[in-house]
Amino acid sequence: MLKWLLLLAGVGLLYFWLKGKKQAKFNREQSASPKANKPQTLTEPEVMVQCQCCKVYLPKPDAIVYDDRFYCSKEHLNTLDQQGWIGAADWRASPNKDARPENINPDLLVIHHISLPPGEFRNRASSQHIINFFQNTLDAAAHPYFAEIKDQKVSSHFLITRAGDLIQFVSTRDRAWHAGASSFMGRERCNDFSIGVELEGDGDTPFEDVQYTSLARLVQKLQQSYPNLQFAGHSDIAPERKIDPGKYFDWEKFQKETGISPDKIPYGLISR
Repeated sequence: MLKWLLLLAGVGLLYFWLKGKKQAKFNREQSASPKANKPQTLTEPEVMVQCQCCKVYLPKPDAIVYDDRFYCSKEHLNTLDQQGWIGAADWRASPNKDARPENINPDLLVIHHISLPPGEFRNRASSQHIINFFQNTLDAAAHPYFAEIKDQKVSSHFLITRAGDLIQFVSTRDRAWHAGASSFMGRERCNDFSIGVELEGDGDTPFEDVQYTSLARLVQKLQQSYPNLQFAGHSDIAPERKIDPGKYFDWEKFQKETGISPDKIPYGLISR
C-alpha cells in the first residue's frame, strides 16, 4: 500500500514540475513579443462638434474649421445661416444694433463707402480703425478726426476691405445703424428693412476689382435668403446728406458681376 502511495506522489510531483516548466517557457515567449511590450492604453471617446450652420453633430476630424467655428461642408461654410451670419466672413460683433420691426425682413441692400482716417485706406491699420469704430473701441487720441466721431454709435452689417476681405458686424436678422435719416421709394427709416454694406474707400478713388468680386459673392449668398432684394447707394436714400458710394462706384460692373436685373436697381446704372 505504501509503495502505491509513494508512486502516486511521485507522479503528481512530476506533473507539477512539467507544468511549471511549460508556464515559464510561455511567460518568456510573451515577454519577448513586441506586442507584449506595448503599453496598454484606453481608447478615448471620439470628439464630436456641431456645425454652426445646420447644427448637426459630426466627428471633429471630419469638420471644416473656420475662426474656431465648425462646419459640416463648404456649402454650409459659405451659407447665410438661420441666425443671419455668413460662416466664411470674419465675425466682429458690434453692439450698435437692435431688433427689426416685427415681421420685417430686409428687401434693400445699401452700398456705402468708408475710410478711417478719411482718405487713408492703403494698409490694414485703416481696416482695423473701421472695426474699432463699429465696436465702439476707436482710440480718440490716435487721430484728430477720431476725436470728432468718438461718441457716434454706428455700424453696418458688412465691410469689404480693399483686399476683398468680408467682415460681418451684425446679423442680417437685426437692424444695423448705417442709413440714418433716409427714404427708399417713399418708405422712411431704411434701417428697418435694409442690409448695409460698407466698401473700404472714398469718393475720389476707384474701388478694387477684388471688392466687386467679394460684393458679388456676398449678394449671391444674401439672395438665397432674401430673393426680393433691391439695391441702392447711401446717396440715393439720403441725397441731402450723403455722397457714398460715390461717382467711382461702377454700377454697371456691379450689375454684370452679380447678374442682378436692372429693375432691382431702381436708381439706375449710371455712376453718381
